[in-house]
Amino acid sequence: MSSLDNAIASTPVTRTDRRLGLLLGCAGILGFSFSFPATKLALEGFDPWVVAFGRAAAAGLLACLYLRLSRAPRPSRAQWPRLAVVACGVIVGFPLFTSLALVTSGAAHGAVVIAVLPAATALAAVARAGERPGLGFWLAATAGLAVVLAFVLHEASGALTAADAFLLAGTALCALGYAEGGALARELGGARTISWALVLSLPLTLPVTLVAGALTGPGGPAEAWFGFGYVACVSMFLGFFAWYGGLARGGVARIGQIQLAQPLLSVLWAALVLGEALSPIMLIAAAGVLGSVVAAQRARIATQHPRPGAPVSHPARP
Repeated sequence: MSSLDNAIASTPVTRTDRRLGLLLGCAGILGFSFSFPATKLALEGFDPWVVAFGRAAAAGLLACLYLRLSRAPRPSRAQWPRLAVVACGVIVGFPLFTSLALVTSGAAHGAVVIAVLPAATALAAVARAGERPGLGFWLAATAGLAVVLAFVLHEASGALTAADAFLLAGTALCALGYAEGGALARELGGARTISWALVLSLPLTLPVTLVAGALTGPGGPAEAWFGFGYVACVSMFLGFFAWYGGLARGGVARIGQIQLAQPLLSVLWAALVLGEALSPIMLIAAAGVLGSVVAAQRARIATQHPRPGAPVSHPARP
């Protein structure tokens, strides 16, 4: 087992675990925050199906290499169906629907999805990860959601497009994949959870990538290749090492609230990389989001006793 897996493997939750979970979660969201701008760059030279499935196929090949070098043991029979849930949510569903949406929708408008994702992840955590957030948590989460929704709607001039159907579908699937992956990472570790899910998806992602690439033709400017490389290596692979480790350590519902900062970071990246102007309201929204995240971290979240056949947590084995 690698030192990274040791850092993110599950143990009984302590204050140290929560702090480490918070640190890992922040690192994961920092990596994910450039995903929408990078996807927009990739779409300048690639078909959305190539972007969606190609990034998963490339990450799947990296996952094969990682699993081989780390000599990771195979998941148990009971873990494979749960890995399939992760794959459907974060490897196939969310990348595909967001890539299709971003063909006609801007990155700022797509951030509406990111604003809804923390609340959706918390709901999925109740259903899949056995967590039971208290009233204080839900109040903090709702306040943060309201701040971010107001901000992104202001940035997008309040306009809603037909792409919202894709964005909302992707959000629902992503929340399910986050919750299931966070719970499973308590057993496998964050790195092995995403790696095995990527490998499981290869029989689908690799053929679709090859066919879509043959039909549309690969190529594009250097910016498109950079965007594609980022979403493949960071958004689809390395970012999940930290993100699932954070969810496993700090709790899916609690750490999931860090996602409230993602749309604000995405706008910041747009300003730094794409030259878009920062609006003064961003600073106000950032302060409100920071306050809600702090409140959510302090809120009590109980863990339910798992039902028969429901996902359970065990320490990850070497």
